[in-house]
Amino acid sequence: MNRTSRDAGAVRYAFSTLGVPGMPVPEVLRLAVDAGYQGVELRAHPEEPVHPGTSTAERAAVRGQFADAGITALAVAGYARVAEQQDAAGERELADRLRELVELAADLGAPFVRVFPGGGERPAADADADAARRLAALAPFAAGRGVRVLLETHDSHRTGAAAARVLGLVGHRSVGALWDVLHTRLGGEEPAASHAALAPYLGYVQVKDVVSAEDPTPVPLGAGTLPLADCLAALGSGTGTVDATVEEAGAGRWLCWEYEKRWYPQAAPLPGLLAAGRRHLQELPAARPAP
Repeated sequence: MNRTSRDAGAVRYAFSTLGVPGMPVPEVLRLAVDAGYQGVELRAHPEEPVHPGTSTAERAAVRGQFADAGITALAVAGYARVAEQQDAAGERELADRLRELVELAADLGAPFVRVFPGGGERPAADADADAARRLAALAPFAAGRGVRVLLETHDSHRTGAAAARVLGLVGHRSVGALWDVLHTRLGGEEPAASHAALAPYLGYVQVKDVVSAEDPTPVPLGAGTLPLADCLAALGSGTGTVDATVEEAGAGRWLCWEYEKRWYPQAAPLPGLLAAGRRHLQELPAARPAP
């Protein structure tokens, strides 16, 4: 495999393994290289080759495979829900799951961990307080391992404003935001407002496209109804979204295509769409690096 360019001034492109469920890591990396992507977001689930139960030796092998391919393991996409109501035993189990995700990311050399809110129908103040408390407790552990934990705009906190309420309470550099452009849209928030709320905390952006708000079946980028151009315009052509203290991630912006093939088996296979998807993002004016 040929190493990809790591121009620090350029936007960087990644895709999530949610779009290629169960695919072995070497095949994922070959796809990334062949389609011109610089990173991969790893879905951390027991269905996948890499998850918190992966052995130390296997983690080291995966890290070496990424290094050899010249591809960044951008994030470990976990399923821990930090705003969920828990009893005492659940609190301990959740804390353990969060630490396991951070340790997995550190072992793989991934700068980010994704977590969900998962507050359900709880009163917002209670969900916010629990999420902030748990993330604040995790932050020093993550910082010590060079990992940043990102709260995704999702479910109970799908807008930038809702995620920012929690992150403002945490107040730690090792806890930030992952902007999922579908969920902020479904939450009724305009891209400029989402970015304004998330900008102080932003780690990276998950891009995608879907049939419609009523039918979230994934489609090729540019073929659906999400305002991707407006989202990238909100980011601004000269604004980095990756924390510059994370050296291995570089100082450029990351756009990660989350194609939800795992949940929509009828969707077209992702591998044949990857190169065209990257080109589509590159052709959007706001995605180009500042001169």
